[in-house]
Amino acid sequence: MKFKTFFTAPIKGYQYLSKMLPANCRYYPTCSEYAKWQFEFNAPHRALAASSLRILRCNQLFAGGIDYPVVHFDATNITKSLDINGFCGKITIIYWLVPKDASRSLYYVIKDFNAID
Repeated sequence: MKFKTFFTAPIKGYQYLSKMLPANCRYYPTCSEYAKWQFEFNAPHRALAASSLRILRCNQLFAGGIDYPVVHFDATNITKSLDINGFCGKITIIYWLVPKDASRSLYYVIKDFNAID
């Protein structure tokens, strides 16, 4: 079992059970989806801290709204590993990484819901 699956499996179980309850999260994406995205892109300790802070903010004292996860990502590793000239096929994009600042080390994670999960 992959290391990320260890952390995301309980979240997916919660999401399956919570479909039977009315929606009550004040944020978009929901707190469970936010936590799942954090564990997919960040180290476990960083993802746990960010998810915990998000859950603590999900109450009547905060306005809520759109709050995409911010992750640290090094895009140079991807460009080095891709062989664009030899590639021939279809790429399925699940997440978009949108730069948060000019330094391009912090990115917002936005999910493409047209992709197969």
